Amino acid sequence: MRKPLAKDALKQLAESHGVCVRPLALRRTDTATGLTEVVEVPCGATLAVKCKPCAEKGRRLRIQQIREGWHLADEPAVRPDKPDGDALALVRVRAHLEFEREAVQYQPMTPDERAAQVAEIDAAIAELDEALAETSLRGQLTPKERDERPRRKRSTRRRQDSPDLPRLPVDPRTVGRAYSGRTGKTHRPSMLVTLTLDSHGPVHSHLRRGAYVAPCECGTRHGPHDDVLGTPVDPAGYDYRRAALDAIHFARVLDRWWQNVRRAAGWNVQYAGAVELQRRLAPHAHFAIRGTLPRRLLKQIAAATYHQVWWPPFNEPVYRVDKPPVWDVDRQAYVDPKTRKPLPTWGEALDALEEPDSRPAYVARLGRIDARGIDQGTRDAERSIRYVTKYVTKDLTDQAKPRSDPQKAHFDRLHAELSVLPCSPTCANWLLYGVQPDGVKAGLTPGRCTGKVHQRSTLGFTGRRVLVSRQWSGKTLADHRADNRAWVRAILAGGMADTEDHDQAADDADGSKRYRFELARPEDPDVPPLEHRLLRAISARIRWRTDLDTARLRTTAITPATDQPAALAAYAVEK
Repeated sequence: MRKPLAKDALKQLAESHGVCVRPLALRRTDTATGLTEVVEVPCGATLAVKCKPCAEKGRRLRIQQIREGWHLADEPAVRPDKPDGDALALVRVRAHLEFEREAVQYQPMTPDERAAQVAEIDAAIAELDEALAETSLRGQLTPKERDERPRRKRSTRRRQDSPDLPRLPVDPRTVGRAYSGRTGKTHRPSMLVTLTLDSHGPVHSHLRRGAYVAPCECGTRHGPHDDVLGTPVDPAGYDYRRAALDAIHFARVLDRWWQNVRRAAGWNVQYAGAVELQRRLAPHAHFAIRGTLPRRLLKQIAAATYHQVWWPPFNEPVYRVDKPPVWDVDRQAYVDPKTRKPLPTWGEALDALEEPDSRPAYVARLGRIDARGIDQGTRDAERSIRYVTKYVTKDLTDQAKPRSDPQKAHFDRLHAELSVLPCSPTCANWLLYGVQPDGVKAGLTPGRCTGKVHQRSTLGFTGRRVLVSRQWSGKTLADHRADNRAWVRAILAGGMADTEDHDQAADDADGSKRYRFELARPEDPDVPPLEHRLLRAISARIRWRTDLDTARLRTTAITPATDQPAALAAYAVEK
């Protein structure tokens, strides 16, 4: 039993050479020749627990993206191409259909005839939207669903308990200021900012300042691996409800934070960062910011940033989990189990918030902010980039998994609070607070909502883990991948010469118009077993790596090191 398994050895070898351990088998059909063959593509997983090579590849790509956009001296050139004639023709037809759909509402006809014509026009619109999705247009022309309900408007006046912020006209520039030193050297520093939530109660912590270890709130100097780190000093007095609500709405607070930063700074501040969990199981975010801002201004913005949750009140539950409201088939609504009266609908509950003295159900705020300057090309800059992307390949709770009984009790208590709080207007937990969820239907079970907020792997946070602004580097991840592929092609071709003709020929040969792809089934006779495919992929990767290293040595004399993409340079150093 102590002998290693053969499959584990195969997986370990694949991971050591960066080969995907869960490749997808696709059936590729050449529409020009009719040739059909099975090709493999990486699974593209972002978590190391699913596929470590793909997750590590994505992390290196994020490192490259942050490195290229952090200390830019010139504005990133983002100039979209003009739409072609075919796309404009489809948009013109789409406009006519929208006009006809609105005109049907004013034509004299019976309701059944009007509904039939509207359904016919909607079918044509859906077909046309599919054709628009296949064009070169980016994004969607119209929203996916038509929401004809009146939009509720809220006051935009600032809360009286929040400090005012300076509001300047936002300059379109994205590059920070440059400073000249005494020796005439120009410095263009940037910043690393950490945003955390407010305290929900004192917790056991390990604070080290050099060789000195500061005492905790409990008066004890804890070690770095103490079993009580991150747990409340007074579990009975810890505000678990506020901790859970802050985790649920942390993503919205971050969005409001960046809106306030740009308005107060007066220019289009760009950022790239990631969200992680602290030891106390509260989410916090690390951001690389291009340019510098005064620390005093950043602290003022953090103190003035908040997000108001305009939901019906949910301070105290009206029903218990074991005795929730029941579904009435005749009324198509949930009713009180004793009085048989229907609960207020979601629209009725929101109508009650239209009163002038109404208050939001909850207000989420930021807590502490740490900011420091980072110079370009220093070890601190590279170390900060890897610090930001350290946990992007892990699940949110992986780096904060409980190890001791007090930590497990703290984790379970927070998860229990999240399981009974509403996560969205459609959450089944609204039944516990006497309100029918939006889009109510039969079969809702309060306390067992399937939303990601209530899962143990998220602990309330369901926003994007990696946050990158639109004009950070002027490139998407696909653009960075294309840069890396172009560099590899050039190296294997014998030098960093112009390979535009080669790239164009490859794009034409593998273009999306020529090939059709479909997912192949593992039981298909022409699909080899996974183990055979992994063995071939490992051999191909080893041969490819040998050829690439040989080509790099051959072109070292004519290729400067700065022409190599940063992600590939880091990968070569690691290997």
